[in-house]
Amino acid sequence: MLRFAMALKNDGSAGLKDPLGLDRQSTALLQGELAWDEAVLRQGRLRIRTVVLLRWVMLGVEMLLLSLGAVVLNVTAPYAICFAVVGLAAWINLLVAVATPGQRLLGPREATLQLGFDVGRVATLVFLTGGVVNPFLIMMVPPVALAAATLPLGAVGCLAAGGLGLAVLLTFAGLPLPGAAGDFLTPPLGYRLGALAALAAGLGITAAFVREAAQETARRALALDVTQAVLARERRLSALGGLAASAAHELGTPLATIAIVAKEMVREAATPQVREDAELLMAQAQRCREILTRLSQTPEASDQVHDRMSLLQLLQEVIEPHQGVKGVRLEAIVTGPPGVPKPGVRRIPEVSHAISSFVENAVDFAASEVLVTARFDAETITVEVRDDGPGFDPEILPRLGEPYVTSRPGAEGSRTGHVGMGLGFFISKTLLERTGAVVSFQNGRPRGALVSARWPRSRIDAPTE
Repeated sequence: MLRFAMALKNDGSAGLKDPLGLDRQSTALLQGELAWDEAVLRQGRLRIRTVVLLRWVMLGVEMLLLSLGAVVLNVTAPYAICFAVVGLAAWINLLVAVATPGQRLLGPREATLQLGFDVGRVATLVFLTGGVVNPFLIMMVPPVALAAATLPLGAVGCLAAGGLGLAVLLTFAGLPLPGAAGDFLTPPLGYRLGALAALAAGLGITAAFVREAAQETARRALALDVTQAVLARERRLSALGGLAASAAHELGTPLATIAIVAKEMVREAATPQVREDAELLMAQAQRCREILTRLSQTPEASDQVHDRMSLLQLLQEVIEPHQGVKGVRLEAIVTGPPGVPKPGVRRIPEVSHAISSFVENAVDFAASEVLVTARFDAETITVEVRDDGPGFDPEILPRLGEPYVTSRPGAEGSRTGHVGMGLGFFISKTLLERTGAVVSFQNGRPRGALVSARWPRSRIDAPTE
């Protein structure tokens, strides 16, 4: 059976073959070390509808603030020009909304121009109402934050640099800050420089935080896509196993009939050529029956016998692919209190493949021994994978199981020299948690690593019929 951990460690090209092409989806996701960072955002993920909606919100806020200043606060300002700027922007936004399908994704250059238009409009209004000391200069931040969440890093840098350049101009140029009763305020240069520094800090920190949050979301989304692909592949493989068993059963009778007819042809053959052909037919029918017999005996066959297995069978199944590693002894042990019946667990692809991934990681770093233990009582079933290697790096131990957190201190301690991205542990932990398990990682004593998965017995127990 294919192991997703092997796909992870061999960059999507494990030694096992997949003649039916069932492995292509997960291989495509895993290939090339999953360059999630800029590759995820390189083409941009910003829809025109998002830009239009954000602009309507900003224009509504600007219109409200100008109306309050003119009607309620009696602040003196060039309102005619300000309302004209807002009205022109509203007309442009309406044209964009009507002329362009809302679901269309903007390219990085077009998105930068659209958001740059919003930054420029805010700068124009601030120029008319006091320059950099106008507190509503902070409205430059939303377009830059949106770019940080959806556009390549170069586009974000262009927008941030453009906004800061306009802020610098507004520090030294701009109409006076309007006050009540026709007064105008002229803040000193130090205050204006302080306002500029505050805007620069706000833009930089907001963009950095939003960018990191967007990348973290992209990492998790990509890792979950891999998990879904692996799980779907394994379910298809299990379904193929059941189909093969069914085919073996259904084809047994016609093959037996062919064999009987072929024997009659051999016995009654009129010429040596006919006899030779009949013997060949018998041999090929027998070969087909042998192949179908092997298929019917594969553990993936879905029936009441194969859907139930003992804990020892589960452990032997997950360690069997790794038995050939030189210098490492693998041992499977099942323990439980006296008087408690031994459980039979359901055959769950998520469980067997996730634990197999943990075993493979343990074998990669073990000094000489890997111990796979299953413990049970009346309430729970626990499976542990323990090795005698260097253990987990204490600095990343609290974050193990998150995507792109590497499990070991470095490749120099492993047999393969492979430096993983932490996807294997994330996928395994996710698969086990879907079955109701509580997964934990810790370092053993005096050394080594210990991975544990604990289920309520009712979640994976398969009662005897």
